[in-house]
Amino acid sequence: MASSLTCAGMVWAFLSFLCAAASCVGFFMPYWLLGSQLEKSVSFGTFRRCSYPVRDESRQTTVMVEQCGRYASFQAIPSAEWRICTVVTGLGCGLLLLVALTALMGCCVSELISRTVGRVAGGIQFLGG
Repeated sequence: MASSLTCAGMVWAFLSFLCAAASCVGFFMPYWLLGSQLEKSVSFGTFRRCSYPVRDESRQTTVMVEQCGRYASFQAIPSAEWRICTVVTGLGCGLLLLVALTALMGCCVSELISRTVGRVAGGIQFLGG
């Protein structure tokens, strides 16, 4: 298979893919903030949470739900800042994956990535990061 990338381009493609994968895994994991509440370990990220308090109306107490899950809706994310973070981080991960997969295809297909495309892809990576 012919490649449109130099050796430095192949290293860039491989590292781009690793960074994009790490960013996406970090985005989907609910372990951004760790702590404890009601003597239980809790954690949450931008749109996922683990071990969260729920009001039990029948007993008039607060109980801990010890499972991980997403928020029921976008509006259920606790604050506007976290909603903005969810959108911006999701878009960044999408851009990073787009560039990384294009760069990996450039390792296998000749004439796919030119100098101009490489520069634009680097700019997109900068924005995605």
